[in-house]
Amino acid sequence: MAGSRRDIEAALAPGDEPVRSEYERDFYSWLMEQARLLREGRFDALDRDNLAEEIESLGREQFNKLVSALRIAMLHMLKWDHQPSLRSRSWVLSIGEQRLEIADVLADNPGLKPRLGEAIARAYRRARIEAARETGLEEAVFPTECSYLFDDVIKRNFSL
Repeated sequence: MAGSRRDIEAALAPGDEPVRSEYERDFYSWLMEQARLLREGRFDALDRDNLAEEIESLGREQFNKLVSALRIAMLHMLKWDHQPSLRSRSWVLSIGEQRLEIADVLADNPGLKPRLGEAIARAYRRARIEAARETGLEEAVFPTECSYLFDDVIKRNFSL
């Protein structure tokens, strides 16, 4: 079929590459160029589709950062609740550290607050599996649905 990928590749001289956008070829330079165009108000010259995708990706990254901190906190909470004889200072400190991370992420991104329920549910799914792996207990020992409220993760007292 004329115009197929093979025909195009065959027509290229050795060493020639199909033209790729700056976005694909040199992400850093593309970013710097987009920032410059934005500052200059040259909106018509922006690579709007890729720029929008990257901005959305930054938002997802902040959400994932919140999920990660919740996951680690709940992992240690599950271990605390299901292995009381093994409670340790490191678990208490880890929960405290993750509480600070959660607070920082939410302070920097208050728009994530309406998504706390979703973040807790996502974090718990992984925390449950990790708790089973780390404790050696059967996964069924840990509730399928998260029973921790956001206030539990943030305010519950953990002391030895």
